[in-house]
Amino acid sequence: MRIDRVCTTLLVLAQVAGSQPVPAGGGAPPAGSAACEPAPAMPGGAANISFESVTAVDAPNDAGGALELSWAIGADSPLADSIRIIRASGGVETDAGWILPGTDLFIDEGLDEGTEYVYTLEAWSGGAPAGRSEPASATPSAQWIHSGRVGMLVILTLLAGVIFWYIDRGRRGRPLFIREIAGLSAVDDAVGRATEMGRPVLYIPGIMDMDDIQTIASMVILGRVASKTAEYGAGLLVPNTRSVVMSVAQEVVKEAYLQAGRPDAFRRDNINYLTDDQFGYAAGVDGIMVRQRPAAIFLLGTFYAESLILAETGKSVGAIQIAGTAMPSQLPFFIAACDYTLIGEELFAASAYLSREPKLLGSLKGQDSAKLVIMLIIAAGVAAATAGYWWEPGARIADFLRFITHVE
Repeated sequence: MRIDRVCTTLLVLAQVAGSQPVPAGGGAPPAGSAACEPAPAMPGGAANISFESVTAVDAPNDAGGALELSWAIGADSPLADSIRIIRASGGVETDAGWILPGTDLFIDEGLDEGTEYVYTLEAWSGGAPAGRSEPASATPSAQWIHSGRVGMLVILTLLAGVIFWYIDRGRRGRPLFIREIAGLSAVDDAVGRATEMGRPVLYIPGIMDMDDIQTIASMVILGRVASKTAEYGAGLLVPNTRSVVMSVAQEVVKEAYLQAGRPDAFRRDNINYLTDDQFGYAAGVDGIMVRQRPAAIFLLGTFYAESLILAETGKSVGAIQIAGTAMPSQLPFFIAACDYTLIGEELFAASAYLSREPKLLGSLKGQDSAKLVIMLIIAAGVAAATAGYWWEPGARIADFLRFITHVE
């Protein structure tokens, strides 16, 4: 309103001065007065709101089906109460959404791949439309490579190359060194001790089902233990808390006895099912320990609160105990109560360690190399970021390492 009054005053002064006469009868305004024209009012008296730089682009780094719409409100336009986003495709207009002012970006998702969409912004003020933008169109498409993960792609490619290189070395018969794992090296001694004492070997494969990776790793070690009990002639007891694990354990032990040439020594009933209940299973296994008094006990797999109950009972009967789990909360109990403990990934490395299969050994060596590289990158990043406070190149190195390892 203040602008209107100023313009009106200027026009009256011009008319009085005779330099810019105003046509009678409401004719066209004189040249040079258009800048002072008040903004044309929208129906209902709402002010006209203009949009600038309305663009629609494909959403970057996505799997397709999304577009990004950005805009700016005209510098001289009043603030809208809300903005309606109109989406048109195939001649049909629909509402893509309503947003409040102060936002200049809208992501429209759930769109059809390869279909062109036309967007128009409509400002609303005082409960009525107050201006529309020029249409902007775009077509959603998927991106093959996420630009924010290129660095991680390069790292993973290099690490995969290292793994394949080690596997190739193993296939060619080149020696692949793996440090000795004490718990696995003691398997023969434990089974031999049980044989000499005339007492059975007790194998506990954890309390989880076959969909647990630790149970799978435990089955690999069970095959090794069963092979030794078949070779030495010791008894083997395998109580299970899952029926599927029991079936798998029976097959693993049977295969081991067949390969050892002792199918007559295989006892399917010694590999039995107790209960699915956690502490019911612990009580049942404790009863076996007390009655059978095994000379060697293996606790390998996933364990929870029952770990200390089982390990303490095994220790009380004088058995040599070899435990292993990837559950960090249970490792202290096994370390305190057992003779040998496989810590974390040593349990998963058992399959490669025991079988000496080139593919498994190469994969294990490659993974260890990858862990070493990651640790070096972390150490270098910490050192560079610390030095970057007073040494500019250090800050740039830290930024580069952060870029190549960052995953959005």
